[in-house]
Amino acid sequence: MTADCFHDRLAPYACNPADTRGRLVAEPESPTRSCFQRDRDRIVHSGAFRRLKHKTQVFVYHEGDYYRTRLTHSLEVAQIARSISRTLSLNEDLAEAVALAHDLGHTPFGHAGEDALNACMEPFGGFAHNDQTLRILTRLERRYAEFDGLNLTWEALEGVVKHNGPLLPLLPGFRLPTTIAAFQDDWDLELHTNPGAEAQVAALADDIAYNNHDIDDGLRAGLFTVEEVAELPLVGPIIREVCDRYPGLERSRLIHETVRRMINAMVVDLVTETRRRLAEHQPGSAAELRALPLAMVSFSDGMLEAQGPLRAFLRQRMYRHYRVNREMSKCKRVVRDLFQLFMDEPNTLPTEWQHDIARHGGDGDLAVRARHVADYIAGMTDRYALAEHDRLFDLHVKT
Repeated sequence: MTADCFHDRLAPYACNPADTRGRLVAEPESPTRSCFQRDRDRIVHSGAFRRLKHKTQVFVYHEGDYYRTRLTHSLEVAQIARSISRTLSLNEDLAEAVALAHDLGHTPFGHAGEDALNACMEPFGGFAHNDQTLRILTRLERRYAEFDGLNLTWEALEGVVKHNGPLLPLLPGFRLPTTIAAFQDDWDLELHTNPGAEAQVAALADDIAYNNHDIDDGLRAGLFTVEEVAELPLVGPIIREVCDRYPGLERSRLIHETVRRMINAMVVDLVTETRRRLAEHQPGSAAELRALPLAMVSFSDGMLEAQGPLRAFLRQRMYRHYRVNREMSKCKRVVRDLFQLFMDEPNTLPTEWQHDIARHGGDGDLAVRARHVADYIAGMTDRYALAEHDRLFDLHVKT
């Protein structure tokens, strides 16, 4: 039995490994794994993936072992993406690969760290985690003898870059991120089209995961109460359903039962709406699906409307909660301090990073130096960034 034995189970608009556009650097394929399975495995074995274990989702790593990290979030997204893809007869392995890779470019300290690093990098082209993910996948992972990066298939790279939709045509004021723009010159990712269906699934699996699991984490952290989220249109009916069926259920079980039912409701809605769109437009191939003017994988209008109050609630009561803001304020200062020090005194960087900057002309080019400094900081875990800050700014800590 070969790795390609399940192709006949795929829908005509799914990404079929037999039709892959290949890899930028040609190499023999595996006799036991499809090209997309191999992509997934390379992502899982990468250093950047392992570092997600200690990168913030919302709560900084030291706040508690229970809360989600970038790693646990990525695993949850991958699980949801596989389930949806299987139901829709899409390629589960490609959807999983995109899901597992989509957060590799995140800085330490979540979006607060990204905002701080983007502000530091503004004179040098800015910083965006999606762009950094491509940089990791094509340059920064240096493990293989014949190429930098992971040499993933075109479909995997396209899915990661475009999982939230087309990047072209350019809108007024929009600047194509630096790594994506440079890579586009080497290999056209067709930035003007929608991504494949598997990447569309991974993007919405991300929405399902973080909306529901942020409710879980926020409730367990005491940032808001079950009674407060019960007022939301999407959550309230499910909480009442659980309470009616299980009177007196302990709080921890009530939270879990509510979250799992919400995930199921969102998945069922997505599958139903996606099937309706596919039946209406009937794409005959993955290329035809990409060329359509709207995404085929989507929630219904009703579900999209119901998610609005939920997102607004989480934004106000969780992401902007004063306890979270205090932690994120400190984290931003850590990122800014590290960036400024490494720019002013690059000789404080580890030796291998100094050599890399010199090889690329960064001794005289501030933009080159800044990009390497951003690479170094973005690759840090929360705890490494905090320790590095202590080593560099606290005289009592040995370097």
